[in-house]
Amino acid sequence: MELTLLGTGAPSGLPRPDCPCAACATALGPDARAATALLVDGALLLDLTPGAVFAAARAGQSLGQVRQVLLSHPHDGPAMEVPAGLPQPGRVPDGRELALLTGHRVRAVAMDAPGTGYAVTGPDGQRLLYLPPGGAPAGLEENGKDGYDMVLADVVGRPDALAKLRAVGAMGPATDVIAVHLDHDVPPGAELRRRLAAAGARAVPDGTTLTVGVYEDVPDVPRRTLVLGGARSGKSVEAERRLEAFPDVLYVATGGTRGGDGEWAARVATHRERRPGSWRTAETCDLVPLLADDGPPLLIDCLSLWLTDAMDAVGAWDDAEWADGGERALRERVRELTDAVRATRRTLVAVSNEVGSGIVPATASGRRYRDELGRLNAAFAGECEHVVLVVAGQAVVLRG
Repeated sequence: MELTLLGTGAPSGLPRPDCPCAACATALGPDARAATALLVDGALLLDLTPGAVFAAARAGQSLGQVRQVLLSHPHDGPAMEVPAGLPQPGRVPDGRELALLTGHRVRAVAMDAPGTGYAVTGPDGQRLLYLPPGGAPAGLEENGKDGYDMVLADVVGRPDALAKLRAVGAMGPATDVIAVHLDHDVPPGAELRRRLAAAGARAVPDGTTLTVGVYEDVPDVPRRTLVLGGARSGKSVEAERRLEAFPDVLYVATGGTRGGDGEWAARVATHRERRPGSWRTAETCDLVPLLADDGPPLLIDCLSLWLTDAMDAVGAWDDAEWADGGERALRERVRELTDAVRATRRTLVAVSNEVGSGIVPATASGRRYRDELGRLNAAFAGECEHVVLVVAGQAVVLRG
């Protein structure tokens, strides 16, 4: 089954008309995208967009053999004229299946937002799933059980759609995930590629023709990632973003509850509200057993608080205890943790503060903590494939 992407952008296209934002200003050349429309084997058109005929011609295709046009989402604005020779666009009711004379079967998949998803099975059995902008499947226990060769979805806007598909086995490691409906939420280029790779997805330019079911170099999801940053830099958001396309993530909170501290309670509540509902939370600093176990991805937030707990345990704040075995005990705890990171089979994203670039702490204990956190970050980063520094909400890739 052959698929040509006549457009890969949001319904308004990218850049958006008259939008002065930085992403739109840099969406030029191959990063400019028309509204998403898919041509399947020259016979099925999913979403009719302005300029579809010219887009097909530029891609070396013709719409002359199209026998069915299906819409996936409400189209705002004035009514669009249907080019001569094309059938009138329609929509398949949720759960119903349409059989084409070409041998393709199209089943409508219910969404949790306005629109319809389409599961297309080719004459030779290849399967693709196309989701509308802003939509995720509303239940896939039956429809997605056989798995898809290719998924085309709003990966940036609804990464949880991929989590739902992974949860029911509708997506596997070899599923080719193509990001469509791309808007100005993420700057095009390297940042977009990095964001998509974290979800196991990729983007292709408008006009690209793909063969469904043929092996592609699917992006490897980073297995161990350390996210560093200063206070309020956006490091926790960056870490959460890297796993929001996966189900059953275990969020490991190392800070505890701190009864009576209203500011801390507010911070914890903000983090909880931001996390997907399918994630679980464990409040613990005992990280080594979690890393040794098999299971879903781990998000550890954060190593800075883990270090505080470890230094409390070895009496690191007292100079005499520090000299009388405390330093040696802390080094052993850090070594056990980094050894566990090296050996873990789980997908891991950890967060830590980068504190050594500012004012030198006035107290000996403050300087000790600063130094030990620097050593911990360096040792932990040495065991990670990806290391990212977040500055002013922008992720700077240090490794990977």
